[in-house]
Amino acid sequence: MKISRLAMVLALGVLGSQAFAGESQSTAADSKTPVDTYTYDMKLDIQKVITVSDIPDQCGPVPAQMTYEDSQGQRHILQYQVMGTGCSNG
Repeated sequence: MKISRLAMVLALGVLGSQAFAGESQSTAADSKTPVDTYTYDMKLDIQKVITVSDIPDQCGPVPAQMTYEDSQGQRHILQYQVMGTGCSNG
């Protein structure tokens, strides 16, 4: 269940980054926002995804960040691990 929740968050993050690509990548508010590290027991309240970092072209787990607003309009930055895009099946 928790893995499916993480997969859903990541999928929404990727889709959200496409939808909001026209917004500024960094603002003064982002520099003041603390970065939270994702854990499986976190209860996420994601109303709007602002940005999602690019995934490095490496093979293995790499850090990624998502900036989002919660249902109260507060901005958060979430750091989590994803699989890099550099692995090949050959």
